[in-house]
Amino acid sequence: MGFEALDFYRIEDELTEEEQIVRNTVREFVDQEFMPVLVEHVRQDGSFPDELVPKMADLGLFGSNIQGYGCAGMNNIAYGLVMQELERGDSGLRSYASVQGSLCMYPIYQYGSDKQKERWLPPMARGEVIGCFGLTEPDYGSNPGGMLTKAVRKGNSWVLNGTKRWITNGTVAHLAIVWAKTEDGIQGFLVETDSAGFEARDMKGKFSLRASVTSELFLSDVEVPEENRLPNVIGLKGPLGCLTQARYGIAWGAVGAAMACFDEALRYSQERIVFDRPLGSLQIPQQKLTFMATEITKAQLLSLQLGRLKDSGKLHHSHVSMAKMNNVDVALQIARQARDMLGANGIVDDYCSMRHMVNLETVRTYEGTHDIHTLIIGRELTGLDAFGG
Repeated sequence: MGFEALDFYRIEDELTEEEQIVRNTVREFVDQEFMPVLVEHVRQDGSFPDELVPKMADLGLFGSNIQGYGCAGMNNIAYGLVMQELERGDSGLRSYASVQGSLCMYPIYQYGSDKQKERWLPPMARGEVIGCFGLTEPDYGSNPGGMLTKAVRKGNSWVLNGTKRWITNGTVAHLAIVWAKTEDGIQGFLVETDSAGFEARDMKGKFSLRASVTSELFLSDVEVPEENRLPNVIGLKGPLGCLTQARYGIAWGAVGAAMACFDEALRYSQERIVFDRPLGSLQIPQQKLTFMATEITKAQLLSLQLGRLKDSGKLHHSHVSMAKMNNVDVALQIARQARDMLGANGIVDDYCSMRHMVNLETVRTYEGTHDIHTLIIGRELTGLDAFGG
């Protein structure tokens, strides 16, 4: 019997037929094509099933809420449901699509020239060009404004030097969106990864996001033509605007991970016999399942309203911070409780809960840590800035 989605508050009734079709299509793709090959990639550490990329492109999963340029042009509820279903499979799968669309295609779409959009967005939508997003550095994560990577003018070109770390898809990317300090402020550059002086190396030894390629980027006198500079943004609002797009998808994705863990724990509680009765007939397991179902339902409603705000043009970045902060936090709690309910079985990869648990430890940290989003919301509520305090 396949995955059964929790819908305690009949949220299904709030979705359009098109949104349901999108979700069901991605759900089928995850179940039939991704899940059968997932474990072998998790065991390899830093391996992604690249053979699925053309299929993902055919389904419109790259830049799916971008209008034109061969993109699917979905509304943001449908896009969120895509992210939910991908992360129900694995955070690495959602990260692949999220980085490609929100962190690489979005800055070109939002900040790029017409020529840049025409050149890069169609092949990226087709999965022929894979991107990565170079913002985080070895010593600068939550404080990206302190970055050391620099870009210096040289005639009609720019020369980039610096290091970026924790970069999804860095060693498989054809194009890197690199953010660097210039004399005018932080700017974005489209760096083709076959450029002289550009090097990407895999990062190994991860306990988390093992079905995902994580890399370090090294730029040593990499020369980038002026036409590859993003012309329509200067300052941190550029990369932070991209992160808001990605965090939106993460808020939905975390719900998918939580739903997978709940479904697994519920089934296990009905089938596992302890003391001559089903595990689920005992009070403490029922208490845990009730907590999971309640928190998933709250997260579903939060995500649905977030999508409505985004589609209506009323979204504020603090709205995204609240959903990312809350949904990832409760998903991690749910994964931990589900793993606990599975007992010793919970630590083997025949089951998904521990894999989601360790993945969510990373998701809680990246795209703004839990504590950073707490401060973003606090600043919005009080009007007082606690950063650096």
